[in-house]
Amino acid sequence: MKSDEPNLEDLEDYNTLKGEKKRIVWTVILIGLIIGALYVAAKSYYGDSNDSIPVQDVITKVPLK
Repeated sequence: MKSDEPNLEDLEDYNTLKGEKKRIVWTVILIGLIIGALYVAAKSYYGDSNDSIPVQDVITKVPLK
């Protein structure tokens, strides 16, 4: 008795990616690598700034209601 549900083995590109799907996968991977490289470059260029505000007050007790 064969069911009407699709099986992975029935798909045309189950074991390999071919054609447009392969191109889309490689495009997504390439865009991810480019965004990652831009992030690393921006972090190394702008990441050394010390623009934090020093706070001298120490909070010792927080009141609870």
